[in-house]
Amino acid sequence: MDLERVKALVNADMAAVDKTIQGQIQSGVPTIPALGTYLIASGGKRLRPIVLLLATRLFGYTGQRHIPLAAVIEFIHTATLLHDDVVDGSEMRRSQATANQIWGNAASILVGDFLYARAFEIMVADGDLRVLHTLAQATSVIAEGEVRQLENAQNPDLDEAAYLAVIQAKTAKLFEAAARIGAIVNQRPAAEEEALTQYGSLLGTAFQLIDDALDYSAEAGKLGKNVGDDLAEGKPTLPYIHAMRHADAEQQALLRRALEEEGLAQLPQVLEIIASTGAIQYTVQLAQRLAAKAKAALEILPASPEREALAFLADFSVARDF
Repeated sequence: MDLERVKALVNADMAAVDKTIQGQIQSGVPTIPALGTYLIASGGKRLRPIVLLLATRLFGYTGQRHIPLAAVIEFIHTATLLHDDVVDGSEMRRSQATANQIWGNAASILVGDFLYARAFEIMVADGDLRVLHTLAQATSVIAEGEVRQLENAQNPDLDEAAYLAVIQAKTAKLFEAAARIGAIVNQRPAAEEEALTQYGSLLGTAFQLIDDALDYSAEAGKLGKNVGDDLAEGKPTLPYIHAMRHADAEQQALLRRALEEEGLAQLPQVLEIIASTGAIQYTVQLAQRLAAKAKAALEILPASPEREALAFLADFSVARDF
């Protein structure tokens, strides 16, 4: 299995999802479709809707509910990105200017609100209360995770457990919901639903940990944003937390100043400390363990190309360099 084969499995579905997204972002307010089209054209891995499509097809589903529901997943994700970029003051995402840099903060926030509202309209039209509950809860948990991350900003003493709780909320929860919906749509037994729920949560956590590692180690051209953005935004991610735990007193003082000042003037020294304490390797190894658990969770599900593709996505999430 490779990424091209994964995409081939859901190619027709993804085309239908894209068509649904294009239709749902239409509005008599010109800024909404303009900004929405810009975001869609910017690309992205689309892993979250792909997970939902694969999880639904895994059980031989032949209906059409998964198409609008995958669009909902992408709308919720896109709305969070719009709001995040405003909160973080981000200037670049996916190797191009962020929406807030082009249209301004107010338009980005309001279009994000529009996408949330549109997502809930689609959910209500689906009519399944369990789907609605899953996605509504996920949206609430994601918001809580974002607020908790804001509260943790510039805190050099944040510990690993507290940080993992943040990313399980703000990132993993939507992966979890996407996978779980596959079981709900197919009315599968509780054990299978729980397996997909665990898979999604573990996959999402591993995915975010690799993002954390790449922020201190990748090339900006591959990363699609500036290296060190987390430090510049005052975010203590796992590589930073591990380095603080294992650095000497002088190094800890430098790390503390760099985070609290939210600047990149000391980035070269920070990168040296991150490397010397093995923080990148530690973060990647934890992500690899979580990805292995995600794959193990799939073992009770029916063998199929879709299950193989979901397992591959766990491997891909930790092997990527972008």
